[in-house]
Amino acid sequence: MDLYVGRQAIVNSTKQFARKKPLNRIVWRPALQSGSLLSLGLIVLFWTHPSLAQSQQPPAAGQAMDQQSSGRIIGTILDQTGAAVAGARVTLAREDQSPNQDVVSGDDGQFSFSGVAPGPFHLTITSEGFATQLTSGILRAGEVSIVPQITLTLAAATTEVRVGLTQTEVAEVQLKDEEKQRVFGVIPNFYVSYVPDAAPLTSKQKFKLAWKDAVDPVTFGITAAAAGLEQASDQYGGYGQGAEGYGKRYGAAYADLATSTFIGGAILPSLLKQDPRYFYRGTGTTRARLLYAIANAVICKGDNKRWQANYSSILGNFASAGISNLYYPAKDTGVGLTFENALIDTGAAAAANVLQEFVIRKLTPNAPNHGSTKH
Repeated sequence: MDLYVGRQAIVNSTKQFARKKPLNRIVWRPALQSGSLLSLGLIVLFWTHPSLAQSQQPPAAGQAMDQQSSGRIIGTILDQTGAAVAGARVTLAREDQSPNQDVVSGDDGQFSFSGVAPGPFHLTITSEGFATQLTSGILRAGEVSIVPQITLTLAAATTEVRVGLTQTEVAEVQLKDEEKQRVFGVIPNFYVSYVPDAAPLTSKQKFKLAWKDAVDPVTFGITAAAAGLEQASDQYGGYGQGAEGYGKRYGAAYADLATSTFIGGAILPSLLKQDPRYFYRGTGTTRARLLYAIANAVICKGDNKRWQANYSSILGNFASAGISNLYYPAKDTGVGLTFENALIDTGAAAAANVLQEFVIRKLTPNAPNHGSTKH
């Protein structure tokens, strides 16, 4: 019933009352003014101020139920000495998949969660320097759950121990094996690796290998034999004959070997980060192995274990040939001879690689099994 209908009902009832007692006007007017006007005022006030009616309605059932069922969780966090732990993070997790809640313990170590729905709960306590602590409980409707005192223990110190060798140490072990490699057990065969995935050498190890090869007694003996053959065939006639001529030939031959070994096997490989060794293949067809051996005169593995142009060997051959112009007879020197000797050295390297791939491995008793890796 809206305001208009209510007012119309009052008017109609007033008229009916007046028609029933037309002769009693003096009596009716006071009654209307005292009783009916009071009733009319109250009704109008009630309808024109609906908030008065609404304020009398009881709270919603769900709100009352939530206020009565929710509870509170409180607790205290201490360390092993009994001192309060401030700033510890406490995470509340529920089994009903509701979002986790986080609080931080105060200066007194206390924490509190309010408005928590009843049911099982889990607390995770973390603090820097302490081991993570877990605790659980069940909160009943309208209850204040006091969690038993939580004592944090110091986090256990952990030490990581790596079992094994570093890459440099692995390379050192493999290098020592290579230094034992000798053809027929006598002739040095240091610059070949029978381990396909051998660790790259450091600069120090490259110089160490070059020095080992250059000062090996067998190296001196082979150089002496080569100088004798040159003198017997009167090669480099400008040196003459006799002891002086032999000495010059020996010095020149050893200088060629030393400059080629150190420049092409240590200096440039260190600067260009390339590996000076030949990596024995030993598998595949004969044709594939032959092409691999020849190609290794102009390609090599980098220290990153990727194949690349063998600038160290090629430039080393040219550098060694250029330096030889300083001590060979004038008629055996010149730009043309320098390029010629460098190309000859590159071809000789290809031939040596072919021998390494098909012959020398069988004649090297101390060579490790192909494909083996020592750590």
